[in-house]
Amino acid sequence: MKLNSEARAIYKSIREEIKKRIQLRESLDYLDKFEPTNDKNEILRRQAYFKENLPKITPELKEILAEIKSIRFKKDFLHDRLLVVDESEIEKAQALGVCEVSTEPLEGHDLILSTIGIGIDVELSISEIAPELYIMPLWENRKTLKALVQIGNLLGKKSVAEPILEKLKELEEVMKRRELLEHLDEMIAKEEKKLNEKIAEKLEKFSLTLTGKELLEFLKELREGNYDTIFKHFSEIESEILEEINEVEKQLSEKLNFTVELFSRENLYPVEVPPESIEALRRELERELKVEMYLKSREILAEIKHLIPKLKDEISKAYELEFLRAVKEFTEGFTFPELIEGGIAFINGGHLFIKNPQPVSYVVGEAPVKFDNVNGERVVILTGANSGGKTSLLELISQIVILTHMGFPVNAEKTWVEVLDELFFFKRKRSIYGAGAFETALKSFVRALTNDGRKLILIDEFEAITEPGAAVKIIAELLKIAYEKGFYVIIVSHLGEDLKKELPFARVDGIEAQGLDENLNLIVDRQPKFGVLGKSTPELIVEKLYRTKRGKEKEIFERVWRAFT
Repeated sequence: MKLNSEARAIYKSIREEIKKRIQLRESLDYLDKFEPTNDKNEILRRQAYFKENLPKITPELKEILAEIKSIRFKKDFLHDRLLVVDESEIEKAQALGVCEVSTEPLEGHDLILSTIGIGIDVELSISEIAPELYIMPLWENRKTLKALVQIGNLLGKKSVAEPILEKLKELEEVMKRRELLEHLDEMIAKEEKKLNEKIAEKLEKFSLTLTGKELLEFLKELREGNYDTIFKHFSEIESEILEEINEVEKQLSEKLNFTVELFSRENLYPVEVPPESIEALRRELERELKVEMYLKSREILAEIKHLIPKLKDEISKAYELEFLRAVKEFTEGFTFPELIEGGIAFINGGHLFIKNPQPVSYVVGEAPVKFDNVNGERVVILTGANSGGKTSLLELISQIVILTHMGFPVNAEKTWVEVLDELFFFKRKRSIYGAGAFETALKSFVRALTNDGRKLILIDEFEAITEPGAAVKIIAELLKIAYEKGFYVIIVSHLGEDLKKELPFARVDGIEAQGLDENLNLIVDRQPKFGVLGKSTPELIVEKLYRTKRGKEKEIFERVWRAFT
């Protein structure tokens, strides 16, 4: 379906309203599939799609879908390990891009694997050489997997994420140790501090329990050179300190699942762990964890690899669900239009971008529903009060037509729309006047009238950019051409009475001001009266100014106002 620039601006506004409701960036791609189309079968297909899927969307899905993230399996284990291959397999092995390749073992690599049949199956080889490429993204995206399980439960379907999550539990112990390794310095420093505090406390108690008599005996033994007796006094406290050190190292060994000997036995207070000892421990732990992580990942992947393509499909469906959820939120209370031949009509339509809009019903051409004073006119002149909602009505018609051609529900209680080839909306540009603006507008209108097809042309106050006398002649001829070609036209104009004389085939509708409220604002019934010329009632504007002004201005406005009475 072809849209001119103003009509496309309305389409973009509709898109933006839906996009604002979409939580997942990947779901935006689905919106691109619903460009307005003039293919009736395609519109019906889209309607059927929404009718089937929108009812499945429940309020609980919003929070769950927000947890969905894309799971990307990246090649981030480059040169982490060495693959030893035959010379004939070097090129194929290098193409994997997940390890160093050699025909002989090389120093400096943590893990050496033997040839595993590179030429048979590249994907299989990657999963054997670097299974973490699959397992780590799954582990890091457990929230996504849990969300998929919840979505499956809500929709009454078993998610493939469920058995994957179950298998990933086997990785928990390895990952706990990996996390401890990341905080190894802090953990050892904390244990070192606690140990020194305990030793200091023991030394303090030891000194307090040495009585005066015991001190004299101690000095006597020292003078007589009985060092064995002296050392006996200290061996007890030394033994207690060593017990504390052993206990701390035992606890660290249990946490890390690795035998730890960090603390020096030569200098018992204060105890210190040399940085080089920590680094040596880190290297050993990393080496062991890499091997364990590799083996455990390979074991898990062997069980779940066949589920990964299904998981990708499930995530794509979650993106689609998020798109549908946003559409349902946007179209809450909307209804699906009926596709007909011969006209466009709706009952109780509400403008999308006006807060608490007054519902309006309207028709151009034929419609299954009967409206008073309507006889299937394809050309309509919309007249009436300034600020009465004439432009807003054109926008509402555009919104309903565009949503229909997108295949969406529309913002009206009931709607009938003929499938169109083109929609033209010529919106009044209040800041542009003069011959140049008139010429540009005239060219645009003429282009809209060229070629054949099913067209709706909406024009907002063409006479604003030229003289009223000339405007009547120009508009009348343009509308005659549109009528002859069978186009639908709705034109907003203050020249309704003059145009009606020139165009007996056209209907004139009116939006009328009914008076002033207590705040001296215009009271307007925004529902057009079919077949009735709408008066802009300038006397009400004059009355408002007369009542609000003071002094000499008030006297002048009063005189003008009384001229109407």
